[in-house]
Amino acid sequence: MIALLAAASAPAQPPMPVDKPLPPPPSKTAAAVALVAPYRYNDLLWENDKTAHRIYGHALEAAEPPSGSGIDSWGKNVAWPFADRQLRSGDQHGYHGEGLDFYNVGTGRGAGGLGIWQDNKLWTSRNYIRFHILRSGGKAADFTVDYAPWPVDTSRKVWESRRFTLPLGTHFTRMISTLQSDSPAALTVGVGIGKRTTGSRDGEVTVDRAKGLISWWGPEDGDHGRMAIAIRVDPARIIEIRQDFDNHLILLIVKPGEPFVYYSGSAWNHGKGGFTTRAAWDAYAAQPLDFSLPKE
Repeated sequence: MIALLAAASAPAQPPMPVDKPLPPPPSKTAAAVALVAPYRYNDLLWENDKTAHRIYGHALEAAEPPSGSGIDSWGKNVAWPFADRQLRSGDQHGYHGEGLDFYNVGTGRGAGGLGIWQDNKLWTSRNYIRFHILRSGGKAADFTVDYAPWPVDTSRKVWESRRFTLPLGTHFTRMISTLQSDSPAALTVGVGIGKRTTGSRDGEVTVDRAKGLISWWGPEDGDHGRMAIAIRVDPARIIEIRQDFDNHLILLIVKPGEPFVYYSGSAWNHGKGGFTTRAAWDAYAAQPLDFSLPKE
């Protein structure tokens, strides 16, 4: 269970005009949903009343190369689900009254993707190949995805299964990653936030190793505003906090076959939650989280 305090301030109003409002939602009741978009190369969308995300399906690799396993984050300023209707509009990057996608994952890790750190390089998977939605439409979105084996230099292969859980009322998705390998040696895993995902400048970064936190406050991106991203890991697993060209990274030690928990958080300064300052987002992102595995 994720117990996080809500921000005290009300959401700011987006300054951009509404362009072609979306079709009305079936309901304006808050809900956490997860769904696959077969009309858009099997993008997998999930959202709650505070935040919205997607990851990319295998079919997109051929249609829009390069495409990778970073996590996309969308701004939203309504409590009910909107991402599917936004994506179906054919203009997910425009503002149609409920949110928009102006976060550019590229080949980086986006909002909390991971890879294997070896020989001073991050080796990453391609897009997910299988999914299984466990819960959608109620108090939590809950699903799993599998990533096909990928090479780590020439020495080994790694593959991953990951569970994503996003309850109502929080900006944080809880993830349980299980990495497998053709070698029993321990893995150095890099969990990252993309550096240049919005605007024309780098964002501002807060690092708190004792809390297992990297928090990113994005630059102002014209009328779009700012995105804020945070990742949280178990501090006991950390071996280093560093950067590569594309990402801010927390490096962890993980054994093949051993699940571990981490969190990805995201907010829009015009959206639900009302985070209008870096300090407010940093304080929220630093609150206590549970890194224990669920009991069988």
